Amino acid sequence: MGYLLNGLMATTWQQLVMFLVGAFLIYLAYAKKLEPALLLPMGFGAILVNIPFSGAMNTTIVGIGEVTGILEWLFDIGIAQSEALPLLLFVGIGAMIDFGPLLSNPRLILFGAAAQFGIFATIIIAVLLGFPLKDAASIGIIGAADGPTSILVSQVFRSDYMGAIAVAAYSYMALVPIIQPFAIKLVTTKKERQIRMSYNPKSVSRMTRLVFPIVVTMVAGYVAPASVSLVGLLMFGNLIRESLVLESLSETAQNVLANLITLFLGITVASTMVAERFVRLETMLIMFLGLIAFIFDSIGGVMFAKLLNLFSKNKVNPMIGAAGISAFPMSARVIQRMGLEADSQNHLLMHAVGANVAGQIASVVAGGVILGLVPQMLI
Repeated sequence: MGYLLNGLMATTWQQLVMFLVGAFLIYLAYAKKLEPALLLPMGFGAILVNIPFSGAMNTTIVGIGEVTGILEWLFDIGIAQSEALPLLLFVGIGAMIDFGPLLSNPRLILFGAAAQFGIFATIIIAVLLGFPLKDAASIGIIGAADGPTSILVSQVFRSDYMGAIAVAAYSYMALVPIIQPFAIKLVTTKKERQIRMSYNPKSVSRMTRLVFPIVVTMVAGYVAPASVSLVGLLMFGNLIRESLVLESLSETAQNVLANLITLFLGITVASTMVAERFVRLETMLIMFLGLIAFIFDSIGGVMFAKLLNLFSKNKVNPMIGAAGISAFPMSARVIQRMGLEADSQNHLLMHAVGANVAGQIASVVAGGVILGLVPQMLI
């Protein structure tokens, strides 16, 4: 009874807010099916860590002293000390991705690069709003539309806003079907959305599929050495998939490994969602900046496609540029649906998938570039 009274007396209004935040994330996961693998454990974790004297975090027990809670321990070994959890997840992601549509039309990699515009635009805006550069870079990477990259960058830079950044990244990834149509329609006409594109895929040899992840890793390593851990593990997972000699391991990486890491990553990140650090004005500002990053990503990709059309004989549907974000395969599905809405015979899925997988590569390279550049700028 004493613990109950002490706990109730120690509960702050900020902790009550976090209980509501946790419940809302669980609701989005359960009722709306929005990124349930991440939002559900993050929501439950947000509740766990905000219970007064929570044993899930560091706590002091009478007669024993300070005890390290399970979430604090997982955070220390899985994120703080080695960044292992977000990095290992890339092995599973790489094993899931078929780069065939991109390899059959290599120019789509340009749309993946263009759709990272929101990252750098948001960094500039965040700096102008008064955020330190390391925090601004961590906020900007929300625009990568890649949760593990957002978590990794914010942890490497020891950002105080890691919890808010993770929530923003995964929430907006889940809301891509709402955000992208709005952003695309801002900068396109119905006539542009009706542009048809023929699909005549070139056959991609097995050797090309095998060599591709190796070449991408080496090129990324020389261009942005800090990206090697990100790109390398993504491509390692893809190499397992494409080798066809490790089928059981490929299936394990795609399912067991990816699901297990996702589960623990979600609840571990929640250890940063302590009320004192989360319930503040900056959190709301980060959520706003994350939305801006996603919108600018989509607009950047669309505008790049429109620029190419000025010099191309075979016109590209500008919406393909917006598929260059890393939210795979949600963004490609959005573009396909919008194409059919504009013209019931306009099938853009395979083009959009190619741009979408290009965005997977571009987002991790962008994360590596930021990890390499920002420390130099802070010197």
